[in-house]
Amino acid sequence: MTWRALAPAKVNLCLYLGPTRADGRHELVTVFQALDLADDLTMRTLVRGSDSIVCPGVEGENLAARALTELRARGWDGPPVEITIDKHIPIAGGMAGGSADAAATLRLAASVAPASPEELDAIAASLGADVPAQLAPGVALGTGAGEIVERSAPLAEHACVVLPLARTLATPAVFAEADRLDLPRSAGELRALEERARAGFAPGAVPPAELVVNDLQPAAVSLCPPIRDALDAATQAGAEQAIVSGSGPTVVGIWWGRDAAARASAAAEALRSTYPSAIAARPVTAPFAAPTPA
Repeated sequence: MTWRALAPAKVNLCLYLGPTRADGRHELVTVFQALDLADDLTMRTLVRGSDSIVCPGVEGENLAARALTELRARGWDGPPVEITIDKHIPIAGGMAGGSADAAATLRLAASVAPASPEELDAIAASLGADVPAQLAPGVALGTGAGEIVERSAPLAEHACVVLPLARTLATPAVFAEADRLDLPRSAGELRALEERARAGFAPGAVPPAELVVNDLQPAAVSLCPPIRDALDAATQAGAEQAIVSGSGPTVVGIWWGRDAAARASAAAEALRSTYPSAIAARPVTAPFAAPTPA
């Protein structure tokens, strides 16, 4: 049997960077917003053989394969599966494409053989800070290192333009640069911003512009100066906010209001003369569609 699932990208509508923890990771407060820019996963169950992940264009470690391996290690007894990933999310672009694929892999696997929500949550947290939020894509507040997730109802109507750059950035390098630039906030400031984020990113709200901040942005710009031009281009195209997503280098412009989708679509079309891969995207709202037979 063949099953299909989408793996939506995410944008961090805010990302506040705190102190380094004992495990070497930074404390974070962030708001994840899933977008309808998504990878497409197809899973085929096999009569015999072993699990495999096919992801054309992506070399090296694959989080989706790790997700499946970890699920097996915890006793999941589904049939052997072959999963093919059709990539649309920018690779190493700060939009959690690999994390989205891992989360979608867990959803697919659970559709053919039982796996408890607690097991899926634990596996997701072990794979990385972006994976737990992608198990049920929508809006979520992330704390801890991003892996502690509190899901929320949709914000006010909005739409985005995604500007992929012809560069990649390694997340550890961006965090290291943030430390070098002395960007992390104190624990007290981070806690205060967490409370402000809870109020400012409430269901149905248009968040105040001063909260739409990515503390990793100066580090990403330092490592990849063309980001600055993309931020300016998004603003000049009419975006009410322009922000680096996650550790970058992808830039996202944000429009708010009932006509946001139309304005973002027009802006993406205009921006393609300079950024040919510009994509208009809309928010994904929960409940997210479960895997379906293909």
